[in-house]
Amino acid sequence: MPRVSDEHLERRRQQILDAARLCFIRKGFHLTSMQDVFAESGLSAGAVYRYFKSKNEIIHAIATERQGSAVQLLETIVKEDPLPPFEEIIERFLTLVQSMLDDDGVLRVAPQVWAEALHDPTYREIVSVLFAGVRSSWTSLAVRMRDAGRLPEDADPEAMGATLMCLMPGFVMQRLLAGDVDAAAVTAGIRALTGAR
Repeated sequence: MPRVSDEHLERRRQQILDAARLCFIRKGFHLTSMQDVFAESGLSAGAVYRYFKSKNEIIHAIATERQGSAVQLLETIVKEDPLPPFEEIIERFLTLVQSMLDDDGVLRVAPQVWAEALHDPTYREIVSVLFAGVRSSWTSLAVRMRDAGRLPEDADPEAMGATLMCLMPGFVMQRLLAGDVDAAAVTAGIRALTGAR
């Protein structure tokens, strides 16, 4: 019997994750059953259980999926020479976050993971690592801006990193719940605030 390729296995795994994410978006973690995942994926129970032993394993995989995209973008920006204007950095970051909410829905389950993190140490660890990575990238950007003379010499990069980290969850929640906020609007707001006296 021919060996199944790694590419085939990864495609099947992704098929399950995509199906589960759609179920979680529609019904939430707790109301989604494994039977819902089987039906949405079009796969048998045995096929799904080959990749994931439980719903919690699927949730964990979705929670960690693509979590490095925001960090990678910020790390790329920090290395750019010259460093782009601050408003452009904000717009690029929020455009990425918006695409992960709107295009493929990767971030649409993030608030559910954040809620689980309040009482489950496993999810708390996932969220803590993600948030620390994004905050560290914002802090590196603040250092670069300060060193380039674009911030006061006494600016605290750690405080700026923590402040800029607030953009992601705030934007995600407003985009999902109110639906009337987009990357361009928030960028315009940042531009106005940074010019405030």
